[in-house]
Amino acid sequence: MLEAGHGAILFTGASASVKGYAESAAFAMGKFALRGLAQSMARELAPKGIHVAHFVIDGGIRSAARPVPPDAPDSLLDPEAIAETYLHVLHQPRSAWTWEVELRPWVERF
Repeated sequence: MLEAGHGAILFTGASASVKGYAESAAFAMGKFALRGLAQSMARELAPKGIHVAHFVIDGGIRSAARPVPPDAPDSLLDPEAIAETYLHVLHQPRSAWTWEVELRPWVERF
């Protein structure tokens, strides 16, 4: 990427990237550290044409093992929607790079 002068590094975090939870200190430390790494790398590599972004996946992801509850159809993140968001960020023009994205289902309790 450095030789080419362009590229992207996309980090995937979790809710714990931005908020700690009881009995999850070790996980939160790791996710906070990942976010800090992404921020540092973004500042270091952006001038060299490399886009670094951090994604906060703040919620459960729908899968065969975790189907959508019938009474809450949009309560889990759709993997295809997540992938589309990654692709959108990957193809952004350098004049409008996203540095961090938070994805959550609309039913998330704040």
